[in-house]
Amino acid sequence: MQPLTNVAVTAARRAGGVILEYYRRGDTGEVTAKSGRNDFVTEADQRAENTIIDTISRAYPDHAFMAEESGETGESDTVWIIDPIDGTANFMAGIPHFCVSIACQINGVIEHAVIYDPVKDELFTADRGAGASLDGKRIRVTRTTRLRQALLATGFAYRKKQDIATHMPVFNRLLSSSADIRRAGSAALDLAYVAAGRLDGFWEMGLSPWDMAAGLLLVRGAGGIAGDIKDQDPLKTGNVIAANPKLYPQLIEKIERTPQGGS
Repeated sequence: MQPLTNVAVTAARRAGGVILEYYRRGDTGEVTAKSGRNDFVTEADQRAENTIIDTISRAYPDHAFMAEESGETGESDTVWIIDPIDGTANFMAGIPHFCVSIACQINGVIEHAVIYDPVKDELFTADRGAGASLDGKRIRVTRTTRLRQALLATGFAYRKKQDIATHMPVFNRLLSSSADIRRAGSAALDLAYVAAGRLDGFWEMGLSPWDMAAGLLLVRGAGGIAGDIKDQDPLKTGNVIAANPKLYPQLIEKIERTPQGGS
């Protein structure tokens, strides 16, 4: 494991410890509404993010950060992209499905990734060009070749209810074309599960970089494809599709064929 990844692992585990303190006592701490509908930040989010930034800054004081709660800070070719709790709605409801997501981007390229599920104590890691692992063991995407046999996952832009009419036709088409679809509430874990072969594919639109940066590298490191429907950078468009190489074009084809705004 690379030194930068080791630091990210330490930061993620420390943040996970902070999060579990709140989770185990059924407490989120103070909750603050953000600008968007159904968009909240908890005291646990803020403390976990501060823990991550402090841990990384002690090792690399010149690095920059792009974090969900504190925004962009510092100027450097090395930028840490952080989501302290991906799946905050689950966390607030006491649903044990959320994670810490940390990615290290150097000169615009994601080089290192860590996703840590503190409840299950599962650690997903990836270094560009060196594969992806779960708790130190190599992981691979599934070998499913037919969309009708594929278990997929997605998420809706729950903060923008007006977008549901746009996304539902895609959902309906893929639901009728696949084995089934899950909506678990954490894009980062969905991507990690694709990398680990637990899901065959995932798609979601309107994400932020911290929702998917680490997950993109995990999927790619596990032999999958993670991209955008228009073959652009998902970190810039906010739209991501991830699957093994056989299913990826089938997902693209179904999504592209879906009329916008109707079924």
